[in-house]
Amino acid sequence: MSNTSLRHKIIVWLAVPILAFSAGGCVMLAAGAVGVVGGYVVSPDTVEGNTARSFEDVWGAAKEITGIMGHVVGENNPQGILIAEINAARVTVTIVAINASTTKIAVKARKAFMPKIDLAQDVYTKILNSFDR
Repeated sequence: MSNTSLRHKIIVWLAVPILAFSAGGCVMLAAGAVGVVGGYVVSPDTVEGNTARSFEDVWGAAKEITGIMGHVVGENNPQGILIAEINAARVTVTIVAINASTTKIAVKARKAFMPKIDLAQDVYTKILNSFDR
């Protein structure tokens, strides 16, 4: 086997797992010491996941957490949209009732048009952890 052929095989064996991982879609979030909370990064600025809580419970928790971390600048309860300003970033929490006891939460954070995924993860995690109190 020639040196060039071996080099190509090594490159292919290294590139395939890297490409598969990068094109694999959603990535599970590890949330600090709490462990995995079930959220997924769905875009560079958005984290979303489902919880076994009612729409009203999630809405109240989201409003409380965003109010503590910053201040609420807009809300539309019927559409499930809560907009807050936290650390000079615009945070949008979208809540959708899947059924009576399951709710989907999406948290998007941007600061000056730049994604702030760390802030979105923090808000998402704090909303879910607020149910454990």
